[in-house]
Amino acid sequence: MTNLPKGSKKLLNAWAFYDWANSVYTLTIASAVFPIFYEALFSERGHYIEVFGLELKNSALISFVTAFAFVFVAFFSPLLSGIADYVGNKKAFMKFFCYVGALSCMGLYWFNLENIYIGLLFYFLGLIGYWGSLVFYNSYLPDIAFPEQQDKISAKGYSLGYIGSVILLIINLAMIMKPKVFGITGTDGEAAMKAMRYSFVMVGVWWILFSQYSYYFLPKGSKETNQKLSKDVVFNGFKELKKVWAILQNNIPLKRYLGGFFVSSMAVQTVMLVATYFGAQEIEWASKEESTTGLIICILIIQLVAVIGAVLTSRASEKFGNIPTLIVINTIWAVFCALAFFITLPIHFYVMATVAGFVMGGIQALSRSTYSKLLPETEDTASFFSFYDVAEKIGIVIGMCLYGIIDQITGSPRLAIVFLGLFFVTAIFLLKRVHKK
Repeated sequence: MTNLPKGSKKLLNAWAFYDWANSVYTLTIASAVFPIFYEALFSERGHYIEVFGLELKNSALISFVTAFAFVFVAFFSPLLSGIADYVGNKKAFMKFFCYVGALSCMGLYWFNLENIYIGLLFYFLGLIGYWGSLVFYNSYLPDIAFPEQQDKISAKGYSLGYIGSVILLIINLAMIMKPKVFGITGTDGEAAMKAMRYSFVMVGVWWILFSQYSYYFLPKGSKETNQKLSKDVVFNGFKELKKVWAILQNNIPLKRYLGGFFVSSMAVQTVMLVATYFGAQEIEWASKEESTTGLIICILIIQLVAVIGAVLTSRASEKFGNIPTLIVINTIWAVFCALAFFITLPIHFYVMATVAGFVMGGIQALSRSTYSKLLPETEDTASFFSFYDVAEKIGIVIGMCLYGIIDQITGSPRLAIVFLGLFFVTAIFLLKRVHKK
C-alpha cells in the first residue's frame, strides 16, 4: 500500500500496535507462566541440575542462558541494523526475528528436563527473536513520529502491550487454574502443566497474528533501494557503527545519556527477568497452588499498574522534563532493590509488585523516547538505535551474569537484587550530568 505520511495517526497507531502483538512474550514467557512452569519441573528433584558439565542451580542456569542470548543479540544487532538501513528494508528484518521468536515460543511446548538442551535452545531462540525484532521496531520511532509526538506514542505502545498481554495472561491463568473447564485432562498437576504448555503455543500464534496489522502500514524502511546484499553491504554495518561512535564523541548530551541508560537498563531488565524466579524461591507461600496463583497475580498487578505508570510518566516528562523524571524513577528503583532484601511474605511481594509495575512502565517508555529526541538529524536511525539496543543488551548480560553468579554461590538471589540497586544509584549520578532540557 501507499506509505502513510510521517506523523499520521494511522501510522503511529500501527507502529504502537506491535507492542500489543509482541508483549505477550515478555509477560507469558519471560515473566509469568514459563518461570512458574520451569520451577515446577524442578519441584520434585531439587533446584540443581547437571548441565554443560556443571552442577548448576536452576535459576542460575536460566540466567546464564539468558545472558548468552543477549551476547548474541548485542553482537549481531549493530550489523543487522546497518544492513537494514543500507538495503532500506527494516520491515523484512523485523518480520524475520518476529517469526523466529514466535515459533520458538511454540517450541517450548516440548520443554522438559529429559531433553533440557532442546528446551533451552527454544528458550534461547525466543529471546533472540523478541529482542532482535525490537532493534528494528524501535528504530522506526523517529521515522514515523515527530519529536513532539514521540513521548506519547512510545507510552501508548507500552500501554497497548501491557493491556494485550494481560488479556492473554488472564486466559492462560483461567486455563491453568481450571484446566478441565477447557477440556484439558489429567490429574490437577498434570493438567495445569499441560495448560502452561498450551499457553506457550498461544503466545506464538498471538504474536504472529496481531503483528500483521503493523506490517501492513509500516513503511519498508527509511530508504527505498533495490541494492542486493553483498560482502560490502555486510561490512557496511560495522562502518555505520564506527560512524555513529564518532558522532557520539561530539554529541555530549547523547553520550552522557547513554552512560546513564546503560547502568539503569542493566538493573531494570535484570529485575524484570528474574522477579518471578525470586518470588517462587524466596517468598513463603502456604502451598504450591498459592505460589502459582500468587505469582501470576503479582505479574498481573505489575502489568496493569505499568499502564498507569507509562501514562503518568509521559505527563511528568512534559511538565518537568525527561531527565529529571528519569532521575526520580531511578531513585524509586534504588529504594525498591534495598527493600527487596527483607521481603518474605506474600503481602510484601504484592506491595513490591505494585511499586515495580508503576516505575517499570515509566522508565521503559521514557528511556526510549528520550534517546529518540537526542538523536541528530539522520536517515540512518537503525544504526543509532542499534547503539541504544547494544547498551541495553550488554547491560542485561552483565546484570544476568552477576545475578546468576551470586545466586549460584550463595544459593539465594537476595544479595544479587541489592547489588543491582547500586546500578540505579550510579545511573542517578550519570543522568545528573545530562542537561535537563
